Amino acid sequence: MGSGCLKVTKYFLFLFNLLFLILGAVILGFGIWILADKTSFIAVLQTSSSSLKTGAYILIGVGALTMLMGFVGCVGAVNEIRCLLGLYFTCLMIILLAQVAAALVIYFQKETLKDELSNVVEDLIKSYDPLSEDERRNLQDAWDYVQTQIACCGWTGAEDWENNEILKNKSNVEYPCSCSNRSKDLVEGRGFCSLDDPVNGTATYTDWPVHEQGCMDGVEQWLKDNLGVILGVCSGVAVIELLGMILSISLCKNIHSEDYTKVPKS
Repeated sequence: MGSGCLKVTKYFLFLFNLLFLILGAVILGFGIWILADKTSFIAVLQTSSSSLKTGAYILIGVGALTMLMGFVGCVGAVNEIRCLLGLYFTCLMIILLAQVAAALVIYFQKETLKDELSNVVEDLIKSYDPLSEDERRNLQDAWDYVQTQIACCGWTGAEDWENNEILKNKSNVEYPCSCSNRSKDLVEGRGFCSLDDPVNGTATYTDWPVHEQGCMDGVEQWLKDNLGVILGVCSGVAVIELLGMILSISLCKNIHSEDYTKVPKS
């Protein structure tokens, strides 16, 4: 490899690792957000399975490792240190294999995760109490947010809410405001709203002015609609990682001798 080509590879790898450093910070921040978020669908998912919390800790670890790798790659590239470039290549390969393994686990465990989430949501709907002030309040608010944003009602449909203890005691003449398809109810956004004209003082979910679609179908439809974007992002990350591996091993092979005097002095 000519000296000009070597320089281009070196500085291109430096810029690549600078971006990798930023990517690590984003992954780290995303993992922290999953643990800290209490107002969206993430809060519901956290309760459904310990897998999400485990995944968040993994993201934090991967993010921190990615930032460290970006730093190591930058130093190794600029100073042409073969041992650092080799270490960078090895770590990048491990991360790529870990991502593939994680994707396979999610794919083969998706039905189990779906069943766990279904049980948690059904329990949440059954015990939903807008006057509650305990730790379930945040989870209830998160579910209201989900129903409002996806324009859905219940997990499989509005009939799930007929199992709610409070609504049963009121003969279903009230309904969840976050399920409503009327804009005036969405101003409240949480709790229960009253039917305008209940028949004989009783009602069923078919009398409620709510969305017919269950949130399970809404989430699945969102995933289908955005599948191309999700696959594109995952493929892009994999290509970038492969490119980094190719550049690092290429530069490493063409540095003819170790020179530890190039290591920056503290």
